[in-house]
Amino acid sequence: MLLISDQDIQEHLSMNEAIIAVEKAFKEYHEGKAKMPTRSTIMLPKYNGSISFMPSYLEETNIQATKIISIYPNNPKTGLPTTSAWLIVNDPETGQISALMEASYLTAMRTGAVTGVAAKYLARKDSKIVAVFGAGIQARTQLMAITTIRKIEEAKVYDPNISRAEVYAKEMSEKLGILVKVSEEGSDAAKDADIIVTATTSRNPVINRKWLDKKTHISAIGAFYPDCREIDSETVRDSKIVIDDWEAMKLEAGDILIPIKEGVINENNIYATLGEIVTGAKEGRMDKDGLTLFKSVGLAIQDSSVAKAVLTKIKYSQP
Repeated sequence: MLLISDQDIQEHLSMNEAIIAVEKAFKEYHEGKAKMPTRSTIMLPKYNGSISFMPSYLEETNIQATKIISIYPNNPKTGLPTTSAWLIVNDPETGQISALMEASYLTAMRTGAVTGVAAKYLARKDSKIVAVFGAGIQARTQLMAITTIRKIEEAKVYDPNISRAEVYAKEMSEKLGILVKVSEEGSDAAKDADIIVTATTSRNPVINRKWLDKKTHISAIGAFYPDCREIDSETVRDSKIVIDDWEAMKLEAGDILIPIKEGVINENNIYATLGEIVTGAKEGRMDKDGLTLFKSVGLAIQDSSVAKAVLTKIKYSQP
């Protein structure tokens, strides 16, 4: 059994490789070549946390894995990460465990990768400016993915914790070789942005429709509880909406469920799943499109596909 650390994954996995793996996973899923039971989550209100179990199997990619992920928004107060994860890989042929992986970095990479896939099909090709809401680990890989897919010249980051945003801006400027500026208000971050990514733990909207350019692409990845959202109802109403999965959306996507409950939209307003887009069953961005919104709650197929990419590289690199 291989034991693979976050550092191993960091050394062997590029964002471009993660994007390729995740796009293929969504293609397999749409074509009925994947099995993915609904995410099972234990809520722990006493500690303001949750632990989720996420199994999946990709037939063509030939990978079966189960991720255990914890979300504890109060953790940063004690120096711990909000999100921690581990992944167990079983041999699909024998059922034996073939690898145990730390998966916190893998989770950040695959979450960034799905935003990259969505931006590839839904963001304008001439996008130059990106705004990131949130300055945590997820926000870092989100920006990595966007700069992999589009020729970004400038990024803005907004986080209520200004010092954390300043650390993020300095780190990502150096890492990506682009100008990353701190915005002290969400409205300033969103102004003139071609692409906006929300990667927060907020329970209430951090995006206001009035701030947005008429052709902005938004990727909302932070909220995955039915009573939490990052995007206001007016933005959702005015957007071409693409989701990662219908079943997951109906259970977890407060960004969509709350506007439906309010009567602002209904399910007919949802244009497509990402699988339909990547397979060409439905077209991505068209010239006539204004706002586009990709809502992701995160799927287990993303973890399995990226785990396979890592395992393949590690096995080939071994003497």
